[in-house]
Amino acid sequence: MASIFAWVDFAEEDRRKMAQVLDLFREEDTRDELGLGNIRDAIADLFFPGTNTIQTHARYFLFIPWIYRRQEEKGTAGADVARKARRDEDSLVEALAQGDEHEGVIGIGKRAELQRPPSNIYWSGLGTWRIRRFPGSQEQYHRSWDSLMRRRRDALPDDDGGLVDGSSAVAWDLELPEAPADFLRRTSFALTRQEAEYLEQRILGLGQTLLGHLVSKTRPADSTYQVWTHPEADEFPQPFRGQVEHARLFSEAMHGAALLYNLVLSEELRNTEWIDSYRGRFAAWAALLQHRGEAFASWKRPDFWALVESTRSRVTLKTRRFVNAWLDLALTESSPDVLAGDGRARGLLRERERELKKSRARLGNARALERWSGASGAQPLNYRWHRVNVIIADILKGLGG
Repeated sequence: MASIFAWVDFAEEDRRKMAQVLDLFREEDTRDELGLGNIRDAIADLFFPGTNTIQTHARYFLFIPWIYRRQEEKGTAGADVARKARRDEDSLVEALAQGDEHEGVIGIGKRAELQRPPSNIYWSGLGTWRIRRFPGSQEQYHRSWDSLMRRRRDALPDDDGGLVDGSSAVAWDLELPEAPADFLRRTSFALTRQEAEYLEQRILGLGQTLLGHLVSKTRPADSTYQVWTHPEADEFPQPFRGQVEHARLFSEAMHGAALLYNLVLSEELRNTEWIDSYRGRFAAWAALLQHRGEAFASWKRPDFWALVESTRSRVTLKTRRFVNAWLDLALTESSPDVLAGDGRARGLLRERERELKKSRARLGNARALERWSGASGAQPLNYRWHRVNVIIADILKGLGG
């Protein structure tokens, strides 16, 4: 797999443009102005099941069940469990602060005013990783609490005196490591080896996934901007290497559509600062496409769509037509460096925005344009990598990697 850093033959101007491109990979913008979210999320779920864009650290996959296990042991009543578990989550913020954790502490700036606590953010992932065995939503879990606790008291023990895994009374995986006694007073994101091994096994239990390969076969990669810039990306086994290349080509090609959309908005507002910025960023993108010409020329688009379809993602025919139309323009019918002024490309974006937003479309709508902040989905798709890479690094460090 060719690296984005392989640009030794570039002229000085191209080097400057490519430096701009690299800066763009440092951030992720999850806004979906062009309706590509289903494709992005389908690929991200395929690569990194159980994750989302607002998770921060791996140990939350343990903190949340530890908090609920604590409420079980205390005999908390169902009427009180949501409130008391939330109180523990607020205490967790303080405990992490006491442990000198600052980056990635959910709620560190809002404390009790936090609208979406970690338990809600991680609930789906806990189910995907089979740490949470209760099959419903968090609200259903709270409503079922008293019934679960009764079944737990009445459950037949196994030979070791514990609950039988798979019992309707089991809400959390019985192999879950024990919580440190003081984790709600002072704690950190550092995983013990036992905790890291447990999370590794939960991930490997999902089957053959890129996430599983990364936590079991690679070393931490703290400063990579995309999964395809991982230092061991060239050694990813198939099918992961081919899947990552599909994801990369899609991200790189469609980034131009997002930049052009922002450029056209800037032009309609007549904001010269934004116009100059997006023209520069579009030129950097065009340089990247030209540099990667061989990879795009050999890209088998039917195989890409087959990969997306294999995830059972609901990608509409209109979305597929829009993507293919943009790719035809960007990769075949027009050179990237003149595409910014191509009337067909601009018309395609206007039509796509009207299709998605109807009366809320910004282009041609002075009132909607007045509320525009100057950036809408202008970062490349990175399939949650900036979040997932931290989770992977947490586990690998706990394993001694």
